[in-house]
Amino acid sequence: MTYRFVLISNEVEDFAREYKIDAGATFYDFHRIILSSCGYEDNQPASFFICNEKWEEEQEVMLADMGTSRADEDVYLMKDTKLEDLLDEEKQHLAYLFDPIGNRVFLIELVEITFGTPQPQPICSRQHGNAPLQTTSWEELEKENAKNTEELNEEFRENDGFDNEELDPEGFEISEGTPYA
Repeated sequence: MTYRFVLISNEVEDFAREYKIDAGATFYDFHRIILSSCGYEDNQPASFFICNEKWEEEQEVMLADMGTSRADEDVYLMKDTKLEDLLDEEKQHLAYLFDPIGNRVFLIELVEITFGTPQPQPICSRQHGNAPLQTTSWEELEKENAKNTEELNEEFRENDGFDNEELDPEGFEISEGTPYA
């Protein structure tokens, strides 16, 4: 069986990749072809997540066991897990976490399963657009955090439910307190 996947990014509108890979290949094989087609280095932790139809993560397939799983959880590693072990029907969704610090993912859909001649090597059968940067710099994260903080502050200031005039500091019993020794 051959699986055909489509991968997109929610960061770059005109970016897409299509892959053809044998169902008996491992998630690690899939990981490697994604890195190669995006021009990424193989120096970052990564994970696949099997998702439901609403893109909610259900099962993780890790590059390496980080020891964060509960004892009662199944641990799936990319090198040991075949695609056909967890994927068996068209329209299944996956998320590929390629930047864990920035919590950035690619969205993947299994769009076709074909029977017959196996796919000897995973291939990127279609490429469109440039991949987003592989990692987020600390400066970019700080800028994003500052932007989000400013948006929250504006939202708070514009909120009609809070009136500074209603706050009466005299109404609170506040004592001078005890000095620390």
